Amino acid sequence: MIIGIDASNLRQGGGITHLVEILSCLSLDKHKISRVVIWGSEQTLDQIDERPWLIKITPKELSRGLVYRLMWQKFKLSRSAMDHNCDLIFSPGGSVSCNFSPVVTMSRNMLPFEWNEARRYGASWITLRLILLRWLQSKSFNSADGVIFLTNYAKKQVTKVTGDLSGLSTVIPHGFNPRFCTDPKKQYDMTEYGLENPFQILYVSIIDQYKHQWCVVEAVARLRREGYPVVLNLVGPSYPPAQMRLTKALRKFDVNDEWVKYHGEIPYLELHNIYKHAQLGVFASSCENMPNILLETMAAGLPIACSDKGPMPDVLGHAGVYFNPETPIEIYTAIKEMIDNPQLRLEKSRASFHRAQEYSWDVCAVETFLFLEQVLANHQKSLCAE
Repeated sequence: MIIGIDASNLRQGGGITHLVEILSCLSLDKHKISRVVIWGSEQTLDQIDERPWLIKITPKELSRGLVYRLMWQKFKLSRSAMDHNCDLIFSPGGSVSCNFSPVVTMSRNMLPFEWNEARRYGASWITLRLILLRWLQSKSFNSADGVIFLTNYAKKQVTKVTGDLSGLSTVIPHGFNPRFCTDPKKQYDMTEYGLENPFQILYVSIIDQYKHQWCVVEAVARLRREGYPVVLNLVGPSYPPAQMRLTKALRKFDVNDEWVKYHGEIPYLELHNIYKHAQLGVFASSCENMPNILLETMAAGLPIACSDKGPMPDVLGHAGVYFNPETPIEIYTAIKEMIDNPQLRLEKSRASFHRAQEYSWDVCAVETFLFLEQVLANHQKSLCAE
């Protein structure tokens, strides 16, 4: 079996992480796979390790704009796949418009399917893009021979829009890299912290409209006013309009730049180090498909105050304290409950760390490639029946 992977619309973030990890975990002797052919931009393919069985291809269109990438996918991908004797195309980016068969795709982005979240971008190119993605991905999911969902929540929400899918479908969660694993720390009473050694709160995520960093800032500001020696660390790249909202909140609540530390984007290969210096993790997103950052925070052994939206309660279970991410007073209450009770922090950190071990890139890789084999077998059976 020769698999073609269309990475033409994977540019950054979790999509590339997923692809890098499952290819690094792929063991050919566990599958009926002899070769993998992958198409992507030079920037994307540079992040994937060389393998004797892996062929990397960078068409010139994939280093250009969205329209060029879509045209390449529609008119040239199928021909290239046939030239390389591919038996199946796997398109993990979510949108695929080629006439090759069989094709397997993935649901990665919930924003196109949750209108209340998409509306946060107002009249903008982002909103227009999300509307286009809703149409493209709905069409892709309905025409694909197989669709992989990352959570049951995502499958339920997407199929509300698409209706029942004609092809096979499955749920395969992501994993986390073992370098994030850190045994839960000993938890201390707040009397052990002060201005010289403040209690470190960490929120890792892109600064974006549905991530609500400004609400977290307001919540932590309330703790500061009550005398708690806490510092908020924000890590991640930024979407400019959301960065403006965050800057406005910082000017209001942390006038002297004393207790909010924005570290910007930290390379993924170094990201695990930032967790080692934190005492509490916060995750305040209101829209996720599979929250990899939440998984990594769990694996890092941190107690977690977490959004109650989307799939977060399914992933974290009873191992966190929850809040409405758009309500600063609820965020404040959840964090305060944690920091006031070291025993609760210890219990939750142990529970979340244990729960994180259920998620593995090795398992994700095995289940993904087994599903691809299943789809191909189903396709071949259908051809024989005709």
